[in-house]
Amino acid sequence: MESNKDEAERCIEIAIAALRENDPDKAKRFLEKAQRLFPTDKARSLLKSIAENGGPSTSEENIRENDGLRNRSHNTEDHSSGQGATESAKPYTSEQLDAVKRIKRCKDYYEILGVSKEASEEDLKKSYRKLALKFHPDKNHAPGATEAFKAIGNAYAVLSNTEKRRQYDVYGEEKANPTHRHRTQHRNFEADISPEDLFNMFFGGGFPTNNVHVYSNGRMRFGHQQRHERREQQREGGLALFVQLMPILILIIVSALSQMMVSSPPYSLSHRPSMGHTIRRHTPTLKVPYYVGDHFSEEYTGMNLKNVEQSVEEDYISNLRNNCWKEKQQKEGLLYRARYFGDTDLYQRAQKMATPSCSKLSDIQVLIHGH
Repeated sequence: MESNKDEAERCIEIAIAALRENDPDKAKRFLEKAQRLFPTDKARSLLKSIAENGGPSTSEENIRENDGLRNRSHNTEDHSSGQGATESAKPYTSEQLDAVKRIKRCKDYYEILGVSKEASEEDLKKSYRKLALKFHPDKNHAPGATEAFKAIGNAYAVLSNTEKRRQYDVYGEEKANPTHRHRTQHRNFEADISPEDLFNMFFGGGFPTNNVHVYSNGRMRFGHQQRHERREQQREGGLALFVQLMPILILIIVSALSQMMVSSPPYSLSHRPSMGHTIRRHTPTLKVPYYVGDHFSEEYTGMNLKNVEQSVEEDYISNLRNNCWKEKQQKEGLLYRARYFGDTDLYQRAQKMATPSCSKLSDIQVLIHGH
């Protein structure tokens, strides 16, 4: 639903541009589409104006308001540029500056990452690792490197999410008016994680130095224009959003009530007094420890007990697989970073980094398969 709101906003912007170019038919098409996606008072007012006057005569106030937002956005960008000039006082190469300019010229997320639209998840990861290290503001001090780093992180976060990528492939092909392209293109699909958080997830912690000033509380600072427009959208579409969310809220309430009526699981993989799971037991095959309540032995015998112990072992193996994957990702990220920066100490530490979950998983596979 949030993606519908963003797309509706983009349609309104295209419609306003069409009105300025005396193309009411195009404006009407996009306003009607905006209303289908996410109804707002602004789109309804513009449609009414077109129907009554064939143009934007009664909606000039809305258009001027939009211009005001744009002007304030430019002022914010100019201020940011001033800060960027101060930060970029550090030396940088012409190659770094050219690379930043290339990112700014990109028209879509695929071009930013330098991959095709058929790129696999592994292709996306490989490209992101390379670009994130190259454009991180602690390594690249060229003007605009911070924004390029943000664009790279946002591109990966969206394209690596199956649902967001599907929506981006559908709506990204519908280009806005060229005069508004930079403004609308990369705002419609935003990541759920800040570029710095994403970088830390990939490379196992912060950068070698910590002098990046574009983040606050772990999140990227958004511009004045975006905050203003989001507040405006929330006021306009609050009731419509509530109506759209009503079925989901009902499902959540029904699900919660159902959960309250279902008995708690008979075991835990850890000691959990709050659930009454305090008695330690072990599965007979893999010797996996688990905890049960006081009356477990009376309630579970024979096949029931065997089914419970099988579930215990399956849960335990599943947890090991997940933890093993995380350990490998962290180790791989540190090795990659060490090789990139030629950091011998970091490379040695990464080489020695243990992966205990992977070791336990290997031991279990030996027990199960005998080799």
